[in-house]
Amino acid sequence: MFDVKEIVSVTLILFSVIDIVGSLPVIIDLRKKVGRIESERATLVSGALMLSFLFVGERILKLFGVDVASFAVAGALIIFLLGLEMILGRTIFKPDESTGGAAHIVPIAFPLIAGAGTLTTIISLRAEYQTVNIIVGIILNLILIYIVLKSSEWLETRIGPGGLDVLRKIFGIILLAIAIKLIKTNLIADF
Repeated sequence: MFDVKEIVSVTLILFSVIDIVGSLPVIIDLRKKVGRIESERATLVSGALMLSFLFVGERILKLFGVDVASFAVAGALIIFLLGLEMILGRTIFKPDESTGGAAHIVPIAFPLIAGAGTLTTIISLRAEYQTVNIIVGIILNLILIYIVLKSSEWLETRIGPGGLDVLRKIFGIILLAIAIKLIKTNLIADF
């Protein structure tokens, strides 16, 4: 059943983790190198990755004997580190530099949009939210991702480097709070 509060929560959590606005510097740099970004393909590929992980991710966990609560805590730790990365301006997770000739898929769709943090978060969200609300949250994020990719040149001139830095720090604090909530909720569930 659709729950507006859950949809808003999922959308904001995914928006913070994906951090498409915070990734603007990378997207702008890549656009300058390859000429243009295939916004439609990047959005579709990242959406397919997120939705397939939403449905198959839990089965993969069971294959390895890991429960969702444990995976949610592990995901929360990754989200926590991503938040620290955004706030402190230090690189903890090293991105794959090879584009493999497909600038819309690597590194934009994967790992920039649908990377380890996003996929881990999707599984973590399954422990707390209904699947239908997660799907709506993913779709809303895909729309935002498409808009940002399509208008990256325009956004670059409007926000400026200082504005991008402020946005990264704000979303970093949000991620830290989300991570602490996920750890608290899933550790209590085990006792």
